[in-house]
Amino acid sequence: MSRKDAINNLFLKRLEPGASANSKPTERVRTGAISAMGASLQEMSENAKQAAQLQKQLAEGDAIVSLEPGKIDPSRIADRIPIDIDPDFEQLVASISENGQQVPILVRPHPASAGRYQNAYGRRRLRAAEKLGLAVKAIVRNLTDNDMIVAQGRENLDRKDLSFIEKAFFARNLEDDGCDRRTIIAALASDKADISRYIAVARRVPEVVVKKIGPAPKSGRARWLALADKLGRQSSIAAAERLLEDPGLRAADSDARFDAVLRSLQEKGKKNRASTESWKIPGGKRGARIESREGRTSLIFEEKIVPDFAQFVAARLDDLFVEFQANSDGGDNQ
Repeated sequence: MSRKDAINNLFLKRLEPGASANSKPTERVRTGAISAMGASLQEMSENAKQAAQLQKQLAEGDAIVSLEPGKIDPSRIADRIPIDIDPDFEQLVASISENGQQVPILVRPHPASAGRYQNAYGRRRLRAAEKLGLAVKAIVRNLTDNDMIVAQGRENLDRKDLSFIEKAFFARNLEDDGCDRRTIIAALASDKADISRYIAVARRVPEVVVKKIGPAPKSGRARWLALADKLGRQSSIAAAERLLEDPGLRAADSDARFDAVLRSLQEKGKKNRASTESWKIPGGKRGARIESREGRTSLIFEEKIVPDFAQFVAARLDDLFVEFQANSDGGDNQ
């Protein structure tokens, strides 16, 4: 006798009195606690089946489940530049609110925290679900660290391609985390030379400015290098940060912010560009040129035109300075 038959014989109602073995049995009905017990056993059985199915899907590759956003931790490697104003994100929130989440995110079981997950890609969909108070649809996949990095990079390339500066900082972050070049190349689907260029630019451009500008998808390597050149001084970095705090510019898109910063620093550079004047001797030949650059002035003599004149002027500098002071307003420029 099976276990199920034993339970039925013990807890189900018997045939009505007077009914023969050949009579049609009356319907057996579960009663009271027995009915509740059967429902509980069925629920346990269903839960076990679901757990077994999830394990099977994980073993085979993928499992799509609904997860609470609070159980999902971000990837340890940032691949996109966070921006304060993201109109596309607000559109995504509205779309999920109206139509539901159409594309699942990718997570893996957290390697160090039981019952938690790590997000490989779909960060914006995860944020949208969290904002709406909804569970997020997720593909759960067993991934090694390298597999996760590659999946993270490839999904960005397949869906909404990373901008140049995002690729640059993603590559730099991967290198700083100890990834080898082969993994970085696979994650960004680039060659070794491109990866070297990405990392070189990311190490030159101040991260504080990049975060305020954003991804600037229309700006490539040449323009970011031009900006890096302009941000070589701390005073230029401070000027860029001040400009980016302007409310009007903060409300503009990322490319507009990039253009405004680069244009401002280029104009500042023009003002500081060297001005050159010439001193000519009687007869019209240039005997010297006077160059002014960023608060410094140089007097450069043409030795072929005025030989030994530079030494003559140098020997008289003390006398010339005294004469200058005597003729200056107030005579107190000491």
